[in-house]
Amino acid sequence: MAIKHALPVAREADFAAWYQAVITEADMAEESGVRGCMVIRPWGYGIWERIQRLLDDRIKATGHENCYFPVFIPLSYFEKEAEHVEGFAKEMAVVTHHRLISDGKGGLVPDPSAKLEEPLVVRPTSETVIGAAFARWIQSWRDLPVLINQWANVVRWEMRTRMFLRTSEFLWQEGHTAHASVAEAQEETRRMLEVYRSFSEDVVAMPVVAGEKPENERFPGAVETWSIEAMMQDGKALQAGTSHFLGTNFASSQNIRFQNAEGQFELANTTSWGMSTRMIGGLIMTHGDDDGLRVPPRLAPWQVVIVPMLRDAPEDEAIVAYCKALQADLAGRSAFGEPVRALLDLKSAKSTAKRWAWVKKGAPVVIEVGGRDVAGGNLSVIRRDRLYRDDGKVDSRVVPRDGFGAGVAELLADIQSSLHIEARHRMEAGIRRDVTDMAGLERAFEGEKPGWVEVQWSRPTGAALDAVVERLKALKLTIRNTPIDAAAVDGACLFTGQPAVERIVVARAY
Repeated sequence: MAIKHALPVAREADFAAWYQAVITEADMAEESGVRGCMVIRPWGYGIWERIQRLLDDRIKATGHENCYFPVFIPLSYFEKEAEHVEGFAKEMAVVTHHRLISDGKGGLVPDPSAKLEEPLVVRPTSETVIGAAFARWIQSWRDLPVLINQWANVVRWEMRTRMFLRTSEFLWQEGHTAHASVAEAQEETRRMLEVYRSFSEDVVAMPVVAGEKPENERFPGAVETWSIEAMMQDGKALQAGTSHFLGTNFASSQNIRFQNAEGQFELANTTSWGMSTRMIGGLIMTHGDDDGLRVPPRLAPWQVVIVPMLRDAPEDEAIVAYCKALQADLAGRSAFGEPVRALLDLKSAKSTAKRWAWVKKGAPVVIEVGGRDVAGGNLSVIRRDRLYRDDGKVDSRVVPRDGFGAGVAELLADIQSSLHIEARHRMEAGIRRDVTDMAGLERAFEGEKPGWVEVQWSRPTGAALDAVVERLKALKLTIRNTPIDAAAVDGACLFTGQPAVERIVVARAY
């Protein structure tokens, strides 16, 4: 039986248009009037708040403290770090004046007399301004390590934008640390990579491949860059979080020195790491379907939405009272170590319209309650992860009201697991490991949803690496990372023919 889905476009027909339709129909975000900037609506921002709260707990559990640095950074701070500024120069928004005056024609223009002595860059990332603070804060080995994090917005003036995935302004957290030794800083880099990996898997239910980026994909100024890569439903890769070992590069340019226990001065080793609202884009493209978004229960602002089926009839009062008692019962329950988040939707709209609105938003559980349910002591329950029956009709299951609250934690845990297993199976099925030459690599990416290819790699550098990058660029491919848990090598590098030292993932990416 053909199913009439809630969205105007299907994933298979036009994935890019489908992605935008999910955002619109789920009331997640909208255009702001400024190119590349978006208004994040309450449901979309509610998901971001959940990401913030749960990730912040994990960051603090590793010993980091939150702080805040200004959005404006003096241009001279960037000029101290040539490689870093080169990496961001084309994306920087710059403030040059501090006052506007009338142009005499009803408009406003910058006041020539209010030109700043030094231009200010609108924060694209904070290594430079935080490095300057570290230079003030750190004098002795006793001051180390310094472990800080900030939640902030950043601006990178993107030419091609897409909501949540690539916007001129986005929200994120950025961690910055300073350490006495290389080993300690590298350990920190890997520790935070694991925080991101486990958060993505356990909270977002989005499976990822964690590993080190190749030399050409490193963060500007970094010695090592590590990432988590997720496979979207169209087979493309999404870099969902990064962790960077910066060595002494920033410390050298910003004079972050400390006196060691022997009285000698050393440069500190620093790290930085971040995850952004891009994670919401990953959530959409990992779990969304042709009826809208599906939000894992750990992330959902509302885990259970109760929709009373009202008809302006005398029985409406009893239905609302029944629903309020259910909401109170659920709110007193716990799931994933937190109170269950249950909403009673009393908006004045048709119950079917409200049901489909919450289906499109991706609320994990939608409960409909009508007069017949009240009379029978029942509930009509819809699981968003399993919306349809085999006959194509919405799977609304009538269950007893008594006992539902006691089992709600298990239900939500099952939905969380179901979404993760589905995405995990899709990713594992989408990674090929049988490609051994360039002709095979080209053939692997001929289809509409080619997935990823894992190949053996000799880790070339310099001109040899550049040559590989250019060959891949012609195929619109990039090296994503070297998986930490990849199998041992047993042959030659696909690109150079030299003995392989590791395996890499090659893919098209966002």
